[in-house]
Amino acid sequence: MRSSANTSVIATLPSGRVRPIRRLRMAFAALALATGLSGCGAINRVPTLEESAKSSWSEVQNQYQRRADLIPNLVETVKGYAQQEKDVLVGVTEARAKASSVKVDASTVSDPVKFKEFQDAQNQLSGALGRLLVTVERYPDIKSNQNFLALQSQLEGTENRIAVARRDYIGAVQAYNTEIRTIPGRWIASWFYPEAKPLETFAATPNADRPPNVKF
Repeated sequence: MRSSANTSVIATLPSGRVRPIRRLRMAFAALALATGLSGCGAINRVPTLEESAKSSWSEVQNQYQRRADLIPNLVETVKGYAQQEKDVLVGVTEARAKASSVKVDASTVSDPVKFKEFQDAQNQLSGALGRLLVTVERYPDIKSNQNFLALQSQLEGTENRIAVARRDYIGAVQAYNTEIRTIPGRWIASWFYPEAKPLETFAATPNADRPPNVKF
């Protein structure tokens, strides 16, 4: 009888009055849902995963910068023994300059164009370094130089760190992107974090989880 009475009351209300009542009920329902989700931590999962992915991205940048910092000394050491390899040395220097000029910080890592530009520049630098290291094979004196041996060790360690940082970033982005594309994460993102966007990740390549071979 009470339900019937309520229905009767609503039916007699002007249509303009019914809509606010419905909106109020929806607002209370959303508030109740938000309270429940907050209690179980689900409502904080989207920003938590996003921050984790961006933190992993910062580590990727740090390791690429570490590699870039090693290159000038590496080029100078090789130049001292193989000045005739000017084209190879210039290629590495120019590739480093281009890679260093492309910036993709945590706030723009969701931009596919900028991210691809960054990845392409780093890939070009990797290719230039590979050509330099192949050239070194023709100069035994370089490979016995103590400064070069120290740079070899540092470069090898950095390539390993880059591989680990990229792997961790890819995993963090996968978790975040999955969360905002599946239910209930998709609902939570649309209600409470409308600015949340999928993040870009590195294109899959064969043996991407293995560091490049930089042994001389």
